[in-house]
Amino acid sequence: MNNYVALLRGINVSGQKKILMAELREVLTKSGIENVQTYIQSGNIIFQSLETDKSTLASKIHNAIKLYFGFEVPVLVLSTQELKNIFDSSPFPKEKKENSYFVMLYSKADRDLVDDISELSYPNEEFKITDKAIYFYCSVGYGKAKLGNNFFERKLKVTATARNYKTMVKLLSLSADLIL
Repeated sequence: MNNYVALLRGINVSGQKKILMAELREVLTKSGIENVQTYIQSGNIIFQSLETDKSTLASKIHNAIKLYFGFEVPVLVLSTQELKNIFDSSPFPKEKKENSYFVMLYSKADRDLVDDISELSYPNEEFKITDKAIYFYCSVGYGKAKLGNNFFERKLKVTATARNYKTMVKLLSLSADLIL
């Protein structure tokens, strides 16, 4: 059995694309996903599968959501190790890392777009873009930041979803706790 984390983008935000986690767990279990757990209401799924192709798993989850809930939701599936690598690769020192956001990219961004954005500078905001994630820190808080998930998506022309430090720690913990 392989442990995975699926990240859904844009559910349960301002009443849009409402998904109850109990229903989601049931729908995914019926679709063949095993040991399904969810964490908070923002689309974090921890599960196991014998399937090793993450694209196949993402499609299975996407299709189950579309069929049951009636709308499209971008799904990113990462192995526990991939999520841990993203977490461990944060360029920030401990204090900033604990107050930062991890913006996971659904696909690799074009290098020219990354280079263009990397030249931007806003007071109180720092970021680093890699092939898999954007590490983002804002000293005045995410809600007051000029940059953020939507900004990076528009500028890089990729789908992305952000999680804060505490959510990343919890997802890694839950995923590690699944019976192997």
